[in-house]
Amino acid sequence: MIMKKRFIVLLTLMAMSSFNSCDTVTGRNSSVEPIHIVRFDQDLFQLILLDSPELQEKMTVEYPAMLKVIGLSIPEIQDSQRDDFFDRLVNYYSEPTLNKLYSEALKIYENIETVEVGLGGGFQYLKSCLPSMQIPTVYMHISGLRQNILVADNLLSISIDKYLGFDYPLYEDFFYDYQRRKMTPEYIVPDYLKAWLLSEYPFEGNDRVLLDRMIYEGKIKYIIHNALPQVLPEILLGYTSGEYQWCKKNEKSLWRTIIEESHLYTPDAATTAGYFADRPSDFISNEAPGDLGSWIGWQIVSKYMDKTKMSIEELMKNTDYQEILTKSRYKP
Repeated sequence: MIMKKRFIVLLTLMAMSSFNSCDTVTGRNSSVEPIHIVRFDQDLFQLILLDSPELQEKMTVEYPAMLKVIGLSIPEIQDSQRDDFFDRLVNYYSEPTLNKLYSEALKIYENIETVEVGLGGGFQYLKSCLPSMQIPTVYMHISGLRQNILVADNLLSISIDKYLGFDYPLYEDFFYDYQRRKMTPEYIVPDYLKAWLLSEYPFEGNDRVLLDRMIYEGKIKYIIHNALPQVLPEILLGYTSGEYQWCKKNEKSLWRTIIEESHLYTPDAATTAGYFADRPSDFISNEAPGDLGSWIGWQIVSKYMDKTKMSIEELMKNTDYQEILTKSRYKP
């Protein structure tokens, strides 16, 4: 769910073209400055363990924004201005299963240096291409397998309990395989960047129309992959290598199906949503992975950028999705 920038955003999260002016300012060299991640998750856990008035006061002073968005994102906690806010907070996180999950997540992510370096390179690229974009204060939190990412005015936080690995035992009880593939450490940095891009450049178009959603999602995938060229395309999509190869092999037939079924401009919300669901796209083929709309959108945007030589900033400002499709000359 994406809301206006001044409110909380809850997200359940091609190779670089040589003509772009920002392609030399990325995480490809040793000059990258890591992004410091504020460990709200660690400090909150201490409060849960000790539940002391002194720590409550310290948290109130140091984390007013995070306490607010955490409260709003979890119904059991609610408004941080309530007199019983900290009682609710401690009670929620003291539930045995959640407390065990919390403790294990902190152990797995005791050292986050690689995340901070990756995030530094990614944001350095985004800032070079989109100079008006602000860089947020970045946090980590624990949601209890709820809100994956929290975004507010200048705040970006990821819930590390959603990235404990494909084989993490508790995940098997609640998530399908295609969901658990995205619940590994390699998705943290891409998910951070995606959430911030969605917040800074919210969707402008008709979310019922496949073309509009397709191009918008394709823009996001294109930019993130340019910012993180070391991340394989299939990873950004949550695909296996076999699923990614299936998409490449069947690109022409996928596009033909969209056109022949008159799905490209349909105002039907359910039809459009089917192209962006994580679950396998069995309405297309028993072998088709989910999120086909993003994959095809990415191909269209890549062609558009190759043909027009536009900058990343110009790409993000252009919300004429039909123009992007036309100028891409996309004909797989």
